[in-house]
Amino acid sequence: MRNGRPARRERGAAAVEFALVVPLLLTLVFGIISYGYLLSFRQSLSQAAAEGARAAAVAPATSDRQAIAFAAVGATLEATCSNDADFLTCSTATPTGCRCLKVSVSWDYAADASKPKFVFGFALPDTLTYTSTVQVNQVDAP
Repeated sequence: MRNGRPARRERGAAAVEFALVVPLLLTLVFGIISYGYLLSFRQSLSQAAAEGARAAAVAPATSDRQAIAFAAVGATLEATCSNDADFLTCSTATPTGCRCLKVSVSWDYAADASKPKFVFGFALPDTLTYTSTVQVNQVDAP
C-alpha cells in the first residue's frame, strides 16, 4: 500500500525536471521581453521619421528643411532615447523629378548596450531603419 509519500527512487525527480525546464522557460520569457521592447522601439523610430517628414513638409521654402526635420526627429525620440544620440542617424533627401522630401531614421540597435538583447544578439536586427516620404507644400526658389 502507498502511504502518500513518493517512493525512495523517485525522490528528487521534481528537482531534476525543474532544472531541465527552467532554462527553456527563462529563454522564452526573456525572448518575449526583448522582442516586445524591440517592437515598441521600432514604432518610436517609425513615428520619428513620420514626424520629421511632416515638419519639413510644412516648413517655409526659405528655411532649412533638413534642420527642421532633424529637430522634429530629436523631439519625438527624446523620451525614448534621450542620452543615446550616438546610435541615431538621420538623413534627408529630395528625389529628383518630384516635390517630395524623404526622411530616413536609422538606429544601431546592436551597438546600443542600453537596449535588451536576446541571447548573444541572436535573431534581432543589427540596425533599425525607417523612411518616410512626404510631398512638400512649397517649392524652393531656384
